[in-house]
Formats: sequence, structure tokens, C-alpha cells
Amino acid sequence: MPQHSYKYLLVEKRASGVAVVTMNRPEILNAINWDMHEELERAFVELDHDKDVRAIVLTGAGRGFCSGGDQKSLDKGPLPSATRSGRHLIRNMLEVEVPVVAAVNGVAVGLGATLALFCDVIFASPTARFADTHVTAGVVAGDGGAVIWPLLMGPVRAKHYLMTGEFISAEKAAAMGMINEVVLSRDVKDAAIEYAELLAGGPRESIIWTKYSVNKIIKQYAHLVLDTSAALEMLTFALPERREAVAAFAEKRKRFAER
Repeated sequence: MPQHSYKYLLVEKRASGVAVVTMNRPEILNAINWDMHEELERAFVELDHDKDVRAIVLTGAGRGFCSGGDQKSLDKGPLPSATRSGRHLIRNMLEVEVPVVAAVNGVAVGLGATLALFCDVIFASPTARFADTHVTAGVVAGDGGAVIWPLLMGPVRAKHYLMTGEFISAEKAAAMGMINEVVLSRDVKDAAIEYAELLAGGPRESIIWTKYSVNKIIKQYAHLVLDTSAALEMLTFALPERREAVAAFAEKRKRFAER
């Protein structure tokens, strides 16, 4: 897959069989517009069909992993189908046969947190923080957060974080079992690549079929929840609370002030 085929992603395929996918909008903490969203959908499909790729590392350029949706662009142009929305991106991630390792090098917010948490193994830097801020942006946590957060921490705690948008430190996320490890003594991307190379050098079929077996649990919940949450998210894009959230973001003021 030629690296120049993407505008917002960098894809480096190493001789070790590891492909490093870097979300590359560092000036806005790798916020995702619709074009970048489509590139991510396509990248996972293309890497899945590349037999030279035996493991994938997903990370962000600069000082952040991904700050979620690009709020200045999401409301421009037609919205995706309510039954497509983020569902295809999550489906494509879950269908990648080889292991996907997240190197969370900073904030992972909204869709950014979803991308990190749907990876198979998650490493984070000490400065990384996780939050699903869909509700504070005036929309439903519909792109996968309602699927993966309850699986990782249980429904009661997940509902708290999804309904408030509260941030979780990397240390607390590791203690909860949300992520695998906080990398303290070295660069998180280097640690993730080294781990991905370990998996890439292992027995291919045994590893991918083990992942496939465990992922059936996640897929079951995705089939149960994702269509509904994604469709409801599209509906909330048209509500007054969404318009208030966008205006507050543009004006850099507190959202949903007391009435």
C-alpha cells in the first residue's frame, strides 16, 4: 500500500512485518474529519489484505493520539448514513486478522478513545488521558464508546464516564483494566512496535485465530449496540443541544451553561 495514497495518515511497513499507522494532523491533535474517517476505514481493510503485514501499530503524530472528531468540520456537508456512521470503521477494525497495538502518546478523546480501546493491546504514555466526550459535544456516544467502555469497565462505571465525559489518566486506566500498560521508561511508540514485532514473529495462525475467538465477544456486543447508538448519534447532530455545543466550542466558552 503506497504511503502517498493517504492525506491524513502515514503508513510505514517495516521488514519485521509490522505496519505503523500514524494519524497525522498534529496541529489539531489528530482530530478526525470525514475524509480522515474514510481513510481510516480504508486503511484497516487494505492492511488486512496485505499478507506481508503480521501486526499493526496505531498511534498519533505529535503530542496527542487523537482528540476525536474535528468539531469545525463535522457539521459541514452531508452527514453519513445513520446506519453507516462509525459502524464501518469499527467493523473494519474488528475484522483485521492480525493484532493491532495502540501506542497512545497523549490524549485519546471521543472517537480517538474508541480507536485506542478497540485495539487488541493498548500501551500508553504517562501523559495519556482517555475520555469519551460525545455527550459534552451534544451527541450520543455512538461510534463505539457505548460498546467498548462497558466491556472494559462494566456498565455502571461506563455510564458515568460516557454521560459526563470525565477524563481518565493512563495510570487509572491501567488499574481499571482498560489498557495493558503505562510505559514509563521509554517512548510508548517504540514499546508498542517492539511488542508488535514479538507478535509478528510468533505463529501466525495461532495468534490470529486466538484473536478471532476473543473478538467474537466484542463483535456480539457491537452487533447488539452499534447500529442503535450510531443512528441515535446521527439524530442528535440535528438537535439544539448540538448547536449549542458547537457554538460554545467556537467561542471557547463553557458548554450548556445553567439556564
